[in-house]
Amino acid sequence: MQSNQQINYLGEEKIPKLMLKFSIPCILSLLVSALYNIVDQIFIGNSELSALGNAATGVVFPIFIIAQAFAWCFGDGCAAYLNICQGKNDTKNAPVCIGSGITITLLTSIVLVAIFFPFKTQILTLFGASENSIGMAIEYFNIILLFFPIFMLMNMMNAVIRADGSPASSMASMLTGAIVNIILDPVFIFGLHWGMKGAALATVIGQTVSFVISVIYFFHTKTFRLTWKHFIPNFGVFSTALKLGVSSFITQMTIVIISLVCNMMLAKYGALSQYGIDIPIAIIGIESKVFTVVINIVVGIILGCQPIISYNYGAKNYERVKLTYRYALTATIVIGLVSTLLFEFAPNLIVGMFGQPTNIPNPADYWHFAELTFRIFLSLVTFTCTIKMTSIFFQAVGKPVHAVISSVTRDIICFVPLVLILPRFFGVEGVLFAAPAADFIAMIVAVSMTVSFMRSLGKETEIVEPTNLALKPSKKGVLITIAREHGSAGKQVGKAVAEKLNIPFYYKEVAALAAEESGLHREFISDINANSPQLLHDLYLSTSVVQQAITAQEQIIRKIADQGSCVIVGRAADYVLREYENVIRIFIYAPEEYRVGKVMEVYGDTKAEAIKNIRRSDEARAAYYHSISDMRWGEAHNYDLLIDSSIGVEQCAAAICSFLNCFHNKRK
Repeated sequence: MQSNQQINYLGEEKIPKLMLKFSIPCILSLLVSALYNIVDQIFIGNSELSALGNAATGVVFPIFIIAQAFAWCFGDGCAAYLNICQGKNDTKNAPVCIGSGITITLLTSIVLVAIFFPFKTQILTLFGASENSIGMAIEYFNIILLFFPIFMLMNMMNAVIRADGSPASSMASMLTGAIVNIILDPVFIFGLHWGMKGAALATVIGQTVSFVISVIYFFHTKTFRLTWKHFIPNFGVFSTALKLGVSSFITQMTIVIISLVCNMMLAKYGALSQYGIDIPIAIIGIESKVFTVVINIVVGIILGCQPIISYNYGAKNYERVKLTYRYALTATIVIGLVSTLLFEFAPNLIVGMFGQPTNIPNPADYWHFAELTFRIFLSLVTFTCTIKMTSIFFQAVGKPVHAVISSVTRDIICFVPLVLILPRFFGVEGVLFAAPAADFIAMIVAVSMTVSFMRSLGKETEIVEPTNLALKPSKKGVLITIAREHGSAGKQVGKAVAEKLNIPFYYKEVAALAAEESGLHREFISDINANSPQLLHDLYLSTSVVQQAITAQEQIIRKIADQGSCVIVGRAADYVLREYENVIRIFIYAPEEYRVGKVMEVYGDTKAEAIKNIRRSDEARAAYYHSISDMRWGEAHNYDLLIDSSIGVEQCAAAICSFLNCFHNKRK
C-alpha cells in the first residue's frame, strides 16, 4: 500500500519537478537502446561499404524489431506483473512469472532462429534487399541471427530490472553494451577490415556484455529471488503477464508491418525510377534510425508522465491530469518543431553523418532522394509525435480503445493503404507523401478524441461517500465471499446472511475503504467493471491506473479479512482470499427471467434494457475475474456453494447459514 507521503508526492508535488524525475531516466534508457541500431549504420556508411551497407542494415532492421517485439512483450508483461505483485506483497508468484518469462523468451528466440535461418534470402529480399545488397545483408544477418537468444533475453531482463526498482542498473547495462559496440565498430570495420561481419560482431559483443551485466544483477535482485524451479514454465501465471505485455508487442509489430510495406513499395517503384532500389532503401533506413531518436525522446517524456497522470486520474484530480498533459504536449511540440526545422533545412547534414555514397553509380540521386525523404516523409513529424504521445496518454488513463484507435489510425488504417495507393500515381515519391497524409488524418482523430475526453472529465455524477469509514473488528470465524450474477439479488442475500450471523457486511464499503487508503477516488475504484469497455477487456484491466485501483482494492479486502468473520460481496474476494483459511465461496445465480424482473424493478429499465445491462455487467465481471485469477467466473468448481436466488432472499440466506453449520460440523 502506498504511504500518504508517496500519495501526496504524486498528487501535490510540482508537475515539472515530477516530470524531470521520471522522464529523464526513461529518455536516456530509450536513447541508449536506439544507439545499438544507429551506431552500426554510421560506421558502415562511413566505410567502403557505404550506401549499399546502409541498405543492407536497413533490410535487417525490421527483423530485429520482430525479435524485440517478443522480448518487450514478455519483459514488459513480467515487469508489470512484478509491480502488481509488489503492491499485493505477493512474493510467491512474481519469481514464477519471471522465471517462466526467461525460459519462454529463450525458447521463442530459438524458434525464430529456426524459422529465419533457412529462409533468410527470401525474407531479406521481401524486406527490400537488392541483388547488390543481398550479400552484405546476409553476412550481417547471419551473425545477428545467431545471437537472437542473447539479444532477446537482454531486452526481456532489462525490463524486469527496471520494475525491480533499479532503472539505473538497467540503463548501465544497456549503456555499457552500447559503448562496447561503439569502441569495437571502428576496430573491426576500419582496423581489421571485417566489413559487415565486423559491424555485426561489434553489435553482438555489445549485446552480450549487456546480457552478462543483466544476469549478474539477477543474483542480487531487490524484490524477488529466482531458483531453478522457477524456470519451469508456468503458463497459468505467465498468461497474465502476456496480457500485460501485449500492447508492447502490438506497437513493435506495427513497426514491422510499416517497414515491410514501405520497403516493398520503395523497391518496386524505386526500380522504375532514376533512383533504383538501393538508394530509397538506404535512405529510408537512415530516416528510420533518425526518427527513432526523435520519437524515443517523446515516448520517454510521456512515459515519465504516466505515473503522474494515472495516479491523479484515479484520484479524480482532473486539473492535474490536464496540466500534466499540457506540459507533455508542450514538450512534444517543441521536440517536433525543432526536428522539423532540422529535417527541412539540414537533411544532407543529417544523412552525411551516415557516410558518403561512394558505391552508388549516381551520388547526386542519393542526395536528392535524401532531401525528398526528410522534407516530405518527415514534414509532419510534430503530428507524428503528438499522436504517439496521445496514444500513451490514453493508456495512462485506462482508455485502451482510444489508445489503439489513435495509434492504429495513423499506422495501419491510413499509412499502409496510402503507401500502397499513392505510388501508382506519383511513383516512388508517393511512398514519401503517404506519411504526412496519414499524419494529418490521424492528427484530426487524435485531437477530436482528446478534446472530447478532456471535456468529459469532471462531469460524472458524484456519489456521496459514506462518512466515518472504518474497518469493523469481528469475532474469529468464517469469511464469506459472495459472487453473483447481475440481478440475482446477491447483495441482499449477503446482507441477510451478515445480519443472521451478526457479522460485518462489506459491499460498497470495499471501494470506499480502498479509496481512503490509496488516495484514489472511491467512484473510480467502484466502477472498474462498469468502465471496462466491451472491446479490449484485458488491455483495459492491464492499464496502470486500473492496476492501481485493483491493487488498492485487493489490499483492503485482505485487511478486512484480517479483522475477523465477515461477508464480502463481489470484487473477486473469493480469489483474493484464496490463501486464507475458513473462506466459504458462494456464487448466487438465478434464471434470466427472474433477473430481468429484478433489474426492471430496481433500476426502472425496460425489458430490452435490462437484458442488455445484465449481459454487459456479467461480461465485465467475468473479464475482471479472469484477468486477476486466470479462472472462469461462475464456474462451479471455483465455489463451495452455488445457489439459485429465485427461491427468495430469506430462503437463500437460511440455506447459506445451514450450509455453514454443516461446514463447521465437518471441520470438527
